[in-house]
Amino acid sequence: MRIVFVCLGNICRSPAAEGAMRRIAPELTLDSAGTGGWHVGDPPYGPMQAAARAHGIDLSNLRARQFRADDFDAFDLIVAMDRQNQADIEQLRPAGNTTPVKLMAQTDVPDPYYTRDFDGALDMIEAAATRLLAHISRTPDR
Repeated sequence: MRIVFVCLGNICRSPAAEGAMRRIAPELTLDSAGTGGWHVGDPPYGPMQAAARAHGIDLSNLRARQFRADDFDAFDLIVAMDRQNQADIEQLRPAGNTTPVKLMAQTDVPDPYYTRDFDGALDMIEAAATRLLAHISRTPDR
């Protein structure tokens, strides 16, 4: 299974989701991206890296990239951190493509870059990653 996690800038929520999922499912092919291109090539935001380290998640080797239309073909599942990013992703969907675009949690994951609640975002992301893994483990074609 190939999964890409997507947020706005790819420096907080989506790299945290990638890192959390790598920790619990290292056998999966995982990546993260942002709908915006402001931070391309940058490492995750320092306060997010620090919070993730405290949760046992290392984000230091990740670098931001922008989500592209060809990601619809490169991944089996696209996971958005909030409804606005989900809508922005859908705007790039190639005609005829059926790759699912799902929300990470049952509600939007608040952006800690703005809220400053890095631990709260990580708690939501880790819980959602566990649910996602349970769901895909039950999927027959995994």
